[in-house]
Amino acid sequence: MPERIVAGSRDEALEKKIAALENALRDISSDHAPAVLASSLGAEDMVLTDVICKHVPAIEIFTLDTGRLPEETYRLIQLIRSRYGRPLTIYFPRAEAVQQYVEQHGPNAFYESVELRKACCYMRKVEPLQRALKGKRAWITGLRRQQSAARKDLTGAEWDEEHGLHKFNPLLDWTRDEVWSYIRRFDVPYNTLHDKGYASIGCAPCTRAITAGEDERAGRWWWEQESVKECGLHVKQADAAPASSPAK
Repeated sequence: MPERIVAGSRDEALEKKIAALENALRDISSDHAPAVLASSLGAEDMVLTDVICKHVPAIEIFTLDTGRLPEETYRLIQLIRSRYGRPLTIYFPRAEAVQQYVEQHGPNAFYESVELRKACCYMRKVEPLQRALKGKRAWITGLRRQQSAARKDLTGAEWDEEHGLHKFNPLLDWTRDEVWSYIRRFDVPYNTLHDKGYASIGCAPCTRAITAGEDERAGRWWWEQESVKECGLHVKQADAAPASSPAK
């Protein structure tokens, strides 16, 4: 009986969060149109995708195809199209920038230094994001405080001076268990890499599964120190932009 009470309390708490999420997204769509969800195609963004497609279809959904995504991620992009009847808007890095980087430093130079890794992230993610957000009044993310120590001080809404729009993190106080409870309850499609221990999913060469006790972003750029493990999408652009000519 006590277990039933606990389970019931958890279900009730999740129902409240779902209702609050739906209301928050409706308000964003109404007050800050045009608004977009920047989807990394992780579990959190699939929760947001499901709610948006069912209840707030005016919100656009886009993703960044870096050219180095895992095959499982491409399968999910196709599955979203068939499941929800709407394609994602996809932004790609500029071909000339990728060509110049590879010619100067090699295809996997991001392993050699933080500077070269940030330069790769900039051309494959940050610059395409800037194009994706142009003309928008709000962008929505799946960031959660529980994901890493670097995200514990995030706020639910903020003015993004770099992009000149409002930024919303409506899943900020959701737990990992709540995200997966939603996915199971509504049979939401998700990246099958999660079944292999991947908590956070990015480019194939820069992401690994995590082990017990590691935080959820430990599998991203695992060879670097914790303090520098962001790609630049959610930090000031002065910190994200690469040097003009990173040393090899």
